[in-house]
Amino acid sequence: MFLDTIHGTIDRRVLLNYRVDPVALGRFLPPPFQPKLYAGHGVGGVCMIRFKELRPRFVPGWLGLRSENAAHRIAVQWEQDGEQREGVFIPRRDTNSWFNKTLGGRLFPGIFQRSRFEARESDSSISRRILRTDGETEIAFVGRVAEHLPPSSIFPSLEAAAGFFSLGATGYSATHSEGHYHGMELYSLNWTVSPLAIDEARSCFFDDRQRFPPGSVELDCALLMRGIEHEWHSRPDLYLASTATSLTTRRERSTTNVPELGAAPNGGPPRSLGIRESQRGRHR
Repeated sequence: MFLDTIHGTIDRRVLLNYRVDPVALGRFLPPPFQPKLYAGHGVGGVCMIRFKELRPRFVPGWLGLRSENAAHRIAVQWEQDGEQREGVFIPRRDTNSWFNKTLGGRLFPGIFQRSRFEARESDSSISRRILRTDGETEIAFVGRVAEHLPPSSIFPSLEAAAGFFSLGATGYSATHSEGHYHGMELYSLNWTVSPLAIDEARSCFFDDRQRFPPGSVELDCALLMRGIEHEWHSRPDLYLASTATSLTTRRERSTTNVPELGAAPNGGPPRSLGIRESQRGRHR
């Protein structure tokens, strides 16, 4: 990728998290990605993030871009060139940025869907609604700053939750070629996190009962981060190994062009991945 390091500020980041039955989650993931478990549960969610001053290294901040983005994420582990790795698999990205939609997957990793973002927030509350091009709601969230995680969360403390999600700084997502994945890694230069009480949460992806039968997915918790100086670093592309049981940075076989996740066949408009359709990084 041409832009292999991007610097900026995470103005606001919300992590909406679900605990998911590992079997149901494993049916969705492309092999050899497997659910990374916590307390016997798979963990998925939505990252809703607002960037400001996003730019290549050494470009002045006032020239940086501002955008609203969202990514569905699933905590995963996989074998890569004989080593066990962990991070997140990203089945869908949304953005309000023409730049991200047009150049994602070309100039920098990640294929985006263009969506409309409606936002309201204060120091103590946050409301987000993400609308697809067909006008349907992809994600809706309303939450309030809280003192503690909900008692029902699988995480015993805020520190435990923050530690788990910090290991998901490396994210991989599908490309237009089968068995080929683009990766990026988030380097947070500072780190603060607060719990959010959830007043409303909807996700076309996790609310899809054909994908996740009743009882297989439940809301767990939500986390808030603000004012995080950070860098995005491109990670080496991964390819499905010839054994189909691991991933490798070496292209071992030819790949076949296939529609991106959520794309319609025959070049039609993208389908939603929702109901109506389908560290290892470090903090510095």
